[in-house]
Amino acid sequence: MDVGKILAPLRETPTLLAVICMSRKIYIAGQLVPQEDAKISVYDHGLLYGDGVFEGLRSYSRKVFRLAEHVERLFNSAKAIWLTIPMTQQEMCAAINQTVRANDIVDGYVRVVVTRGTGPLGLDPNKCSNPQVIIIADVISLYPPELYERGLEIVTVSVMRTHPAALNPRIKSLNYLNNILAKIEGLQAGCIEALMLNHKGEISECTGDNIFLVRKGVLYTPPIDAGILEGVTRQAVIELAEKAGIKVRQIPLTKHDVYIADEVFLTGTAAEVVPVVKVDSRAIGTGEPGPMTRDLEKRFHALTRE
Repeated sequence: MDVGKILAPLRETPTLLAVICMSRKIYIAGQLVPQEDAKISVYDHGLLYGDGVFEGLRSYSRKVFRLAEHVERLFNSAKAIWLTIPMTQQEMCAAINQTVRANDIVDGYVRVVVTRGTGPLGLDPNKCSNPQVIIIADVISLYPPELYERGLEIVTVSVMRTHPAALNPRIKSLNYLNNILAKIEGLQAGCIEALMLNHKGEISECTGDNIFLVRKGVLYTPPIDAGILEGVTRQAVIELAEKAGIKVRQIPLTKHDVYIADEVFLTGTAAEVVPVVKVDSRAIGTGEPGPMTRDLEKRFHALTRE
C-alpha cells in the first residue's frame, strides 16, 4: 500500500496540519518562542506513548470562540487520565489569548497540547515529571471552499469508534490512531471524510466531525453515549436550532437513518458547518445542500462574529 498516494489529497488540500510559511511564536514551558525553538524531550511520554491530551479552538475577529468551554473540556480530559495540568483554567485561557495576540491571528485555529512529561522508558506515568503545555496559533482551512458550496461525499468505514470501556471517546487524548486509520480508509475510497460506527453498529461520528441528520423538519444527532466527542460546535448548533424553533433529538441512529435523511451535515471546530450530499454512494435528499443546513450554517457564522 502506497501511503504517500493515500495521503496525497490531504497535502493538496489545506488540513489541520497545514501551516503558513512563516515562523510562528509557540507557547511552551510558559514562554513564547520561535517555532523552530519549540522543542520537547524525546523521552516525553506524550511522544513515546501518546500520553497526553489536546484541544482545538477557533479564533474569529481576534477572539477565541467559546474559550471557557474548550478549556473546561481540556481539563476534563486531563482529569480522566490522571494528568495534572500545571496551571489553572484561568491561566490557560490567558495563555491561549496571549498566543493568539502574539501571532496576530484574526481568524485562525489554536491547538493546545498537554503532555505527561519526561520520564524513563516504560509506561509508569508516576515516573514522569514536568508536563509540557504547548499552544500553537495558526491559520486553517480544513476543506476547500467549493466543498462548502456543493457538499461533501463521505463513506462509512470498517474502523469502529473506540469502545467506551476501552478508552472513552470523550477524552481528547494524543493517541488519535483510531481516527487516523478511519481517515486512511476513507481516503482509499476517495473521500476526505469518513463515517464511523460504534461497537453496536450505530452511527457515532466522523473522523474529525460530529454528524447531524434532517428528516421531516426534525434535527437528529447521535447521543453522547454513542461514543462521540462532545463537540463544542455541535453544542452551539444544537442551541441555535432550538432557539430557531427546530426540534432536536439526540437518539441512536443507524446507516439507514442517514441514507433516508433529507439533509446531512457535519460540525467541528475546524470544519465549522459543512453539508454532506452523498453517503456510501447514495445521494442525500436532492443531492444538494439543504435549506436547514444552509440556515444553521448562516446562524453559526453569525454567532462566531458576536
